[in-house]
Amino acid sequence: MVRLQAIFAALVVMVTPVHAQPLVIGHRGASGDRPEHTLESYRTAIAQGADFIEPDLVPTKDGVLVARHENEISGTTDVAARPEFAMRRATKVIDGQSVTGWFTEDFTLAELKTLRARERLPQLRSTAFDGQFDVPTLDEVIALVKAEEARTGHRIGLYPETKHPSYFAGLGLPLEDRLLGTLAGAGYTRKSDPVFIQSFEVGNLKLLHSKTRLRLVQLMGGATDLPPGGGPSYGEMMTPAGLKAVAAYASGIGPEKAAIIPRDAKGRLGTPTALVADAHKAGLTVHPYTFRAENYFLPAEFRTSADPRAAGDLSGEICAFLKTGIDGLFSDNPGVAVTARDACRN
Repeated sequence: MVRLQAIFAALVVMVTPVHAQPLVIGHRGASGDRPEHTLESYRTAIAQGADFIEPDLVPTKDGVLVARHENEISGTTDVAARPEFAMRRATKVIDGQSVTGWFTEDFTLAELKTLRARERLPQLRSTAFDGQFDVPTLDEVIALVKAEEARTGHRIGLYPETKHPSYFAGLGLPLEDRLLGTLAGAGYTRKSDPVFIQSFEVGNLKLLHSKTRLRLVQLMGGATDLPPGGGPSYGEMMTPAGLKAVAAYASGIGPEKAAIIPRDAKGRLGTPTALVADAHKAGLTVHPYTFRAENYFLPAEFRTSADPRAAGDLSGEICAFLKTGIDGLFSDNPGVAVTARDACRN
C-alpha cells in the first residue's frame, strides 16, 4: 500500500505544473508606471523584478512585428495629431467588430517609428511620459532583454501574444512564422526556454503547436465568448473536458481573473471556482490577468478611497488569488506584485 501511494504521489507531481514560486508577468511592461509597450515600460518592469515581460505583437505594412496591444494605435500614439497621416484613418472589421482609427498594417516601420507613444488611460494614470518613447519592434524588445540579462545576471522571460492572427493571415501578414523565426534567431526554441506564446485564438495555437516546442498558453475571455477564428466557447474550455482538450496543444491557460474568483453583487471577491484545480489536473499552468493598482480596478474590499485614480490594496487582492494555487499572474504593477508574492508566501 505504501508503495502504491508513493507511485500515485509521483504521478501527481508529474502532471501538476510546479514553479519554485508563482511568476510575475509585467503586463505590457510596467504599464501602470510608463506608457505601455515601450522599451521604457519593459525596462521598468525588469527593474521592478518581473520574471517575464509581455509584448503584444502586430505587424507593420512591411511585415515587421511591433509591440502594440492593438493594431489600432490612436489610443497609444500621437498618430491622430499628425496631419501627414490624416488620410490613413479608416474603418475596418476586426474579429467581427467595426473599428475606426489608424492601423499598424497601413504604416511601414519607418513611418511608425516617427510616432510617439502616449498613456492609454489618461483618466486614471499620469501622462508625464507622453511623447518620450517610440513604438518598439520585437527585435528591440529581445535586445533589451538580452542586455538586461547580461547586466544583472538574471534570466528574464518573454511572454508574447499574437494579436488577431486570423485577421492578419487574411491580409497576407501571418504572424506565426515571423514570430517563431525571430525567437529562434535569438536562441529561443526549446520548451525549457523562458518563453510562453499566448493567444485568444485556438487555430493559431494549434498551428504554433505543430511548428514549435515553445510553451503555448490559451487565453480565455468571458464564459460565453467565442474565440476569434472559431472553436468552443471559453466557458466550454474551462470545463474539465475542455481543459483536457486545451492540454493537447497548450501547456497553460490565461483566464480573466474573475473566472478564478468572481465578484459578488457588492463588488467584493466571492467564492473561488474549481478552475485552478481542474486546470492542474489537466497538466496546465494558470496565469490569470490583469492585476492593477488603481481603486477603479480593485474589488470593493481592497479600495482605499472613492478616488478611482488612487492606489488601493493591490497586494491584498494578489494574496487572495495566490491562495487559490495560481502559477503566475499578469500585473500592470509588477513591483507591487513581486512584493506581494514574496510577502504572501512567507
